[in-house]
Amino acid sequence: MNHISPVTDYIPDKFPVADLLPQSGPMVLIDTVTKIDDDSIATQVRVRDDGLFSLANNTVPAWVGIEYMAQTIAAFSGYHCLMRGEPIRLGFLLGTRLFESNQTCYPCATLLTVHASKIIESANDMCVFDCSIEIADTNTPNPTISASAKINLLLPKDLNAFLEKAKHYDKPSS
Repeated sequence: MNHISPVTDYIPDKFPVADLLPQSGPMVLIDTVTKIDDDSIATQVRVRDDGLFSLANNTVPAWVGIEYMAQTIAAFSGYHCLMRGEPIRLGFLLGTRLFESNQTCYPCATLLTVHASKIIESANDMCVFDCSIEIADTNTPNPTISASAKINLLLPKDLNAFLEKAKHYDKPSS
């Protein structure tokens, strides 16, 4: 695998966030990749009040942070696929461990920074990322972590083969 250095190899005009993700339209929740390297990524999210997840009190529930984390990981995967000349891959969120949040919600228009660092990548296409969310709209030199989690996911190299194999698990044996 080619070594990708932080920031210098990430060209937003070449790889807009929407091109890195399998999601489209209003389901694209992250706004910008701010750093990426071989094992980690940082993105920024401006919490939106577009009705998708926003509540009547002009906030978004903190649990939506899990989706921010998942999309940050998807951007990591999409970027590395594009750098290798491959199409982006669809991933499956298998679970979340140790999700903790000191917020119940994020006010709309709040700027968040989402960090994801790969801690395990196995030969069977499973990965674990250590993720955190910081509220970036603070005037402190060390932003406060508002949420953290370990995200477990499956990134099959060949989606069609994976789905075909999965069909056989659903069939009752005769």
